[in-house]
Amino acid sequence: MAVQKMAVRKRKAQDGMNRNADKGRTGRILAGLAGILLFGCLWGCGEADPQSFEPHLLEGTPITGQAERPASEVSPAEEALQPTAAESTPDAAETPAQVPVSAAAPQPADDKPADDQPADEEAPGSTEAPEITLIMVGDILLHTPVEEAALQPDGTRDFSPLFAHTSDLIAAPDLALVNQEVIIGGEELGISGYPAFNAPTQIGDALVDAGFDVVLHATNHALDKGKRGLENCMAFWDEAYPEVEYLGIHDSEEDSREIFYYTEKGADPEEDLTVAILNYTYGTNGIALPADMPYGVDLMDDAHRDRVEAQVREAQEHADFVIVCPHWGTEYELGISSAQRKWTKIFADCGADLIIGTHPHVIEPVEWAESEETGDRALVYYSLGNFVNWTSGTGTGVANRMVGGMARVTIGRDPESDMAVIKDYGVTALVAHLEDGTGGVTVYPLREYTPELGEKNRIRSQDAAFSYDYCTDLCDRIWGSLWD
Repeated sequence: MAVQKMAVRKRKAQDGMNRNADKGRTGRILAGLAGILLFGCLWGCGEADPQSFEPHLLEGTPITGQAERPASEVSPAEEALQPTAAESTPDAAETPAQVPVSAAAPQPADDKPADDQPADEEAPGSTEAPEITLIMVGDILLHTPVEEAALQPDGTRDFSPLFAHTSDLIAAPDLALVNQEVIIGGEELGISGYPAFNAPTQIGDALVDAGFDVVLHATNHALDKGKRGLENCMAFWDEAYPEVEYLGIHDSEEDSREIFYYTEKGADPEEDLTVAILNYTYGTNGIALPADMPYGVDLMDDAHRDRVEAQVREAQEHADFVIVCPHWGTEYELGISSAQRKWTKIFADCGADLIIGTHPHVIEPVEWAESEETGDRALVYYSLGNFVNWTSGTGTGVANRMVGGMARVTIGRDPESDMAVIKDYGVTALVAHLEDGTGGVTVYPLREYTPELGEKNRIRSQDAAFSYDYCTDLCDRIWGSLWD
């Protein structure tokens, strides 16, 4: 029998071992019922139902690449997009002639009825098929200047400014995932930046306040503070926020065998929609797992391949949809590495439906990958880049590290096959904004950023190429028309 770790969520009503995934759904349902009863009483002619929403179904066409442009048409910002040397990952990145990008992101239909047309009526007792909306952001990379920006005059730390411009986007979906790049070992172990990171617990407080539900800890920095760092981090989440799920690190062999399942309830159990989420890292910067905790971090190297394959296949058997979040690739490379291609095939062949990657610290393409064994396809976000960082690096390519992505995915059932499918997807471009002083580090959606803010960003002193236009050009190059 599969060991299952069921979703436990704050602000979500419990139903047996599962929690309803829809934030605020209960209130909306009750409000809707009250409105129907009131409308019926006033008019005496039945129900006044809300307009139905028809989600966009993907056509299933592969993502194509952009045609190369003549050198005369390449902007100065794009000429500066050459990466610096990778620091730690052994993968060699591919350098494709053209970077594959997605087709345009599906646009929601305008479902507002015409002034002279009533909204479609819904049959009494009918219920919309369950869907799961999710977002995921990349690395919370707490370099020393980011830590200093959070330091308050009284000696406490407040990381909430990091999320001041994105918390509404984070709190909106059913599931919000974040890659917590550095271990949360607490002040007991000393707060530190690169190369051996350690974060204070206040970053965890800020993640929860922003609306994140699932925290991914399988990264190359998971063992920066050894066994004690792991234990402190897990104790923090277990004691302070038991309703938040953390993945990728474990305090027991039994826990390491558990798979996280999240269920959105349907009208009856047969209509329930369940997703599984798994998190792995390519390694831990050469730091060995503690001798008495060989299960401490979920690894995806060749030595652990059989375990990874078995776990993904098990998830595929017990869930309608499988999400894998690998920490992989080559740092600062905008292309896709051979190791990423290799593991994409492994995950897809084992039944993964969605793969969202982190670690390179820069954004990478979004593609569909098809399993040669099954013919099924998986959507792959190769790297979401950094959510926040203030690297000490200088020179060409540093500006790339300021741009990140927020993956957006809607999962539902295909009405014909009844299989769980990706019904909509896209990516919201983000930019880390750096200024001196308390609260000076924050993250904006790129659509809300301005050329004036770009001029003020302190990263310009480390890479003069950075600008608002540089950021948009980079997103166009890597994501094409998929991003907003």
